[in-house]
Amino acid sequence: MLRVRDLRVDYDNVCAVRDLDFEIGPGEVYGLIGPNGAGKTTTMRAILGLLEPTYGEIEVDGIDVRENPEEGCHRIGFMPDFPPVYEDLVCWEFLDLFAASYYVPKRQRPDVIERYLHLVGLWEKRDEFVPNLSRGMRQRLMLAKTLIPDPQFLMLDEPASGVDPHGRADLKRIIKKLAERGKTIVVSSHILSEMSEFCTSVGIMERGKMVVSGTVEEVRRKVMGQAVMAVQILDKEEALLSLLGRDKHAGPAHETDPNHYEFAYEGEDPEVADLLGRIVAAGIPVVSFGRKKEGLEEVFLKVGARDVS
Repeated sequence: MLRVRDLRVDYDNVCAVRDLDFEIGPGEVYGLIGPNGAGKTTTMRAILGLLEPTYGEIEVDGIDVRENPEEGCHRIGFMPDFPPVYEDLVCWEFLDLFAASYYVPKRQRPDVIERYLHLVGLWEKRDEFVPNLSRGMRQRLMLAKTLIPDPQFLMLDEPASGVDPHGRADLKRIIKKLAERGKTIVVSSHILSEMSEFCTSVGIMERGKMVVSGTVEEVRRKVMGQAVMAVQILDKEEALLSLLGRDKHAGPAHETDPNHYEFAYEGEDPEVADLLGRIVAAGIPVVSFGRKKEGLEEVFLKVGARDVS
């Protein structure tokens, strides 16, 4: 588990991070969200021991990183935004260089290199010079390098920045696979539309503060309030509106498109299931039915408008 408590970082007269609190468990992908200058990278650098916090606690697997920086940081792998690469090496040589620096025995390096090149989908590019790789391939190569010492915690700073849609899809696949293996992953990114597809929890930062943090669904509910249900039917609009009008959990329904209706709903999953059953039992032909899930962009914008600006 990664645990941060009361973290503060000051630069001269500027407070970059103020009283930050969050926890991340094994197998979680935690999205650290915020505009430029929100304190995301500063937070990562403090966790990594690359800068000294003004005060606060940082624990990695129960190890106090500030008291035992070497022991704690050996458990963390970090991939910075726009990481430098050695352009006179082919892919396998690049990884071999870092495997040696991580003290991987020479006889084991070929197997380690092959394993991680396969994981990031670059095995067929193993003999390609680094400058010939696309931006997305370079990012995946750097992720393979970061994984060589097999860290339990991964911190990825804007890993999809400048990467095309195909490359971002590859990164999402790899991150999901690593989480399934029990890795704890922190991803800082501004590409909110895609973070909601693989993050299990998020923290939204603004001006050095953590505005809201929790699972994706918890954050949605905290910020957006009541759940909104969306239903599409083929016909029998009056029957649907009459049924919803008698449901004590449902707010007034409004038509967003022909035969598409949305309404606020205070019930939990059992009430939602019961409502759908009654709609079907009434002979109303349902095309789709479920909670409307706002994307992280909508959540972030509402946080900024309500709590920060």
